[in-house]
Amino acid sequence: MTGTDTGVGKTRVAVAMIHALRAQGLRVAAMKPVAAGHVQGELNEDVVALLQATNVAADLTDVNPYAFAEPIAPHIAAQLAGARIDLDVIAAAYARLAAAADVVVVEGAGGWRVPLNESEDMADLAERLGLPVVLVVGLRLGCLNHALLTAESITQRNVPWAGWVGNHLDPSMARQAENLTTLRARLMRPCLGVQAFVGPGIAASNEPEWLTLPEILDH
Repeated sequence: MTGTDTGVGKTRVAVAMIHALRAQGLRVAAMKPVAAGHVQGELNEDVVALLQATNVAADLTDVNPYAFAEPIAPHIAAQLAGARIDLDVIAAAYARLAAAADVVVVEGAGGWRVPLNESEDMADLAERLGLPVVLVVGLRLGCLNHALLTAESITQRNVPWAGWVGNHLDPSMARQAENLTTLRARLMRPCLGVQAFVGPGIAASNEPEWLTLPEILDH
């Protein structure tokens, strides 16, 4: 699970996907390889949401191998903590989760090319794990450019690309329907769903009816 930017709804989509997969009778684990931003002594809120959605018991260090307090770029957070994000560590944790589950939903940090260490980024991790990529497009002004640039980069990597999900971030966005039409025409991968805007005080639904999964499960 990757996104056109940070804060575009990756966790929301990942949780909905987990519920949809569980509804098909599958054992589903989740993974947030790198999380940045949490109150001291508490878990990152994205990690909590993923854990609450799954039906496979797992070690927290496998679900979230790297956790940093400051909500900043992962490689910088790691440097400040005197650590280095190692893809071998993440891959080993993923293998343990995959051995206990039918499906593992992996949510990336930030966007597709967010750096993880001095030379590797989230795209390198996706290639290492070899999982089908779902792109979450944050629907707001500028999303067309962000989505198309991200899609171009995904297609240049040796990874399967399952499709994309639109997530409305701005209820006042002009010409929403026209933007979605453009995305459907240009992204060249199936739209797996479009999520309505959820504002302050409105509970996000875990109901998965809006999300279609055949393209993902085919991989």
